[in-house]
Amino acid sequence: MINWIIKLTLFLVLLLLLNTCKNEGDNKSTLKIAIAGLAIESSTFSPAKTTAEAFLAKTNEAVFDYYPFLEEGKSQRKAAEWYPTLRGHALPGGIVTRKAYDSLVEVTLNMLAKNSPYDGLFFDIHGAMSVEGLDDPEGDFIQKIRALLGTEMLISTSMDLHGNVSERLAQHSDLITCYRMAPHEDALESKQRAVDLLLDRLISGKGKPKYKAWIPIPILLPGEKTSTRIDPGKSLYAKIPYSVEKEGVVDAAIWIGYAWADEPRNHAVVMVTGDNQETVKIEAEALAAQFWAVRNEFDFVAPTASFEESITKALNSKQKPFIISDMGDNPTAGGAGDVTWTLRELLSQPAFQKEGGPQVIYASIPGPELITAAKKVGIGGQVSALVGAAVDNRYAPPILLNGKVVALREGDLHAETEAVVRVGSLDVIVTEKRKPYHYEKDFTQLDLNPREADILIVKIGYLVPELYDMRGDWIMALTPGGVDQDLNRLDYKRIKRPMFPLDENMDNVDLSVRWISASDNL
Repeated sequence: MINWIIKLTLFLVLLLLLNTCKNEGDNKSTLKIAIAGLAIESSTFSPAKTTAEAFLAKTNEAVFDYYPFLEEGKSQRKAAEWYPTLRGHALPGGIVTRKAYDSLVEVTLNMLAKNSPYDGLFFDIHGAMSVEGLDDPEGDFIQKIRALLGTEMLISTSMDLHGNVSERLAQHSDLITCYRMAPHEDALESKQRAVDLLLDRLISGKGKPKYKAWIPIPILLPGEKTSTRIDPGKSLYAKIPYSVEKEGVVDAAIWIGYAWADEPRNHAVVMVTGDNQETVKIEAEALAAQFWAVRNEFDFVAPTASFEESITKALNSKQKPFIISDMGDNPTAGGAGDVTWTLRELLSQPAFQKEGGPQVIYASIPGPELITAAKKVGIGGQVSALVGAAVDNRYAPPILLNGKVVALREGDLHAETEAVVRVGSLDVIVTEKRKPYHYEKDFTQLDLNPREADILIVKIGYLVPELYDMRGDWIMALTPGGVDQDLNRLDYKRIKRPMFPLDENMDNVDLSVRWISASDNL
């Protein structure tokens, strides 16, 4: 009797395993998910223009390089048949040319058409792309996708928290999420969340969430004031997981928005999606109310000062390296990256004009003319050539840099060729094309030791984790450029007003839910 029970149990277990394998096989063979997206943060206050080449677009199988969680053998990869099309990610910069945008979108739509229909689309964007003559490019892009592929397909949109969520983007997205950390240490985690939610809704058969709550918040602040390293940003974003845990909520997200573009969509947003209308409403309005309540508490994530004051403080500091963020022309936020104002000030400092002075590293300034000269003379040779201000010369003209080439490196993905030119005690990194310097290896591969430098100056806003951990001390210099931190100096004409902190007397702000129609009910 016992043997019969054991045999029956084993048979039932085997039958269950076979059925599970069959279902897994069915899912893999029948569930079709596409991948597409364009990502850039582009300032309309910079004279720079971004072309198609800047997106370094990957297509087909190469798109998987962006997503370790979709590698062969991973559970997400096995769960569906994936159809990657085009995914482009450009360094932040100036407005995208209409020709570039139209060409990249056209390629994407043509690739999507080849294998349609799909059950789902992973739409991986930043949300702060500006395009010549076009408002809300991401909303335009997703609308074109819907026109091609229909409204039944589920779209899961992944974004940077510095992106902008227009009503149109919210309408055409069934699932939508963004990073919860700034700096963006959770970027891959957030993208994986977007994919996991998409797979869950498709495999479970739950389909599109029933409710999408969208709340525009009239706040426009730079990322350097809203970092989640410190309060109130830290505490505000810490509330999101508690909202997500509520029964009937699929996801919740807070977008800070992008401060250096002048469009009606540029402002903060809270969105909550789910299947329980009352819970979705409560959580969305609670997050929005908390955001508004702490608006006056946001401040720079580090001390700020004029550049002259920053240099004085650095020279008086015994902590190495003393890092100065050259914020106004920050290429990681959309600056042109070639403003020479700060370099001009550095070169005029008496303290750095002799080799025995404080060791200073400046990263960086584009100078293709100098790069050509450096290649000719080689390491150890003397160069004299113009650098910078080829794109943004509003604050200072090109600089004639005279110095000794102490390092030369070719083959960088962004800079292409880099040279280190020593002028007195100042090591200036000159690039063929602009490049932000985030990591220790960016310096060590040029035979520079940033940890031993007295002063390290980088065109960046808040420090990325590696630089942050390296710092002896740190200050953010209020320098001029296309991503000026003083928003009152920017000539906004088209954002919705009133807007905090630009306007006063904002007592009657409507932070109630605006319900967004499901994509198949538009």
